[in-house]
Amino acid sequence: MSGLVRLLVIMDPIERIKPAKDSTLAMLICAQQRGWEVYYAEQKHLWLRDGIAWGSVARLTVRDQAHDWFSRAEPANVALGDFAAILMRKDPPFDMEYVYTTYILDRARDQGALVVNDPQGLRNMNEKVYTAWFPQCCAATLVTRDMHAMGDFLREHGKAVVKPLDGMGGRSIFVLDQDDKNRNVVFETLTDYGSRYAIIQRYLPEIVTGGDCRVLLVDGEPVPYALQRMPDSSDNRGNLAAGARAESRPLNERDRWLCAQIGPQLKAAGMIFVGLDVIGDYVTEINVTSPTGIRELNRKHGVDIGASLMDAIGRILGAA
Repeated sequence: MSGLVRLLVIMDPIERIKPAKDSTLAMLICAQQRGWEVYYAEQKHLWLRDGIAWGSVARLTVRDQAHDWFSRAEPANVALGDFAAILMRKDPPFDMEYVYTTYILDRARDQGALVVNDPQGLRNMNEKVYTAWFPQCCAATLVTRDMHAMGDFLREHGKAVVKPLDGMGGRSIFVLDQDDKNRNVVFETLTDYGSRYAIIQRYLPEIVTGGDCRVLLVDGEPVPYALQRMPDSSDNRGNLAAGARAESRPLNERDRWLCAQIGPQLKAAGMIFVGLDVIGDYVTEINVTSPTGIRELNRKHGVDIGASLMDAIGRILGAA
């Protein structure tokens, strides 16, 4: 790769992030440190005109500090295909507005930009459902709208986790025992009385002692440490946004086997930065939209995951 690299990030409002924890900011700092020009837009700043993807984008300067962590120039209209790379880091919910945005990014990719992660993959790989492509890596899982089938699954396994297909950050996650008198209302709520799909998975008790572990993959290769998100004693959820505490551990043999099963397929699909959620021996989710955990692992282990991602992007650009 030679010449100036212009990188655009699409994210939620940068003024609202928590800079000490924000993985996107860590990525942008690494890009800026290697002399790349960084630009910023939000989802609402993108459009299509006569088949061309456009954005109202602003040159961005970022700083690794708790206050005053960015400066933003006045925006200008730029064809998205003029950027070398585009980081799609808009957080879920994965709604139709998100899908429409991936169509715009499809055109940006076709017009010359490397989009990370690939927009077709973002559409195809629902973070809960995509585990079905790797059943050998997962505990018993059912995706259904049938409330009776959910009840049968719960009776079969005795304890289960029930989630919507479009949530994030631990929202609307329920842990049910087979004799829980709230089970029917949970099924009714999550499926909207059988009109909407939801997911139910066998409960994995290893979350109590080992946490819900985030294993990050950069271009198909795992970061050597997992972020352990340990639930609070008063909560079942291993999500930092839901109050879990952040610990970490080296990857074990099972983690590496899971990554070897899943990583090559992700890489082939252009999914360059992905987070696997692992409880015990099993993958529970495959996070492709805006995985986090960079800051915590960097601090705990002296790694630089953002730099690894920029290295991967640079290699791909150089091979194009």
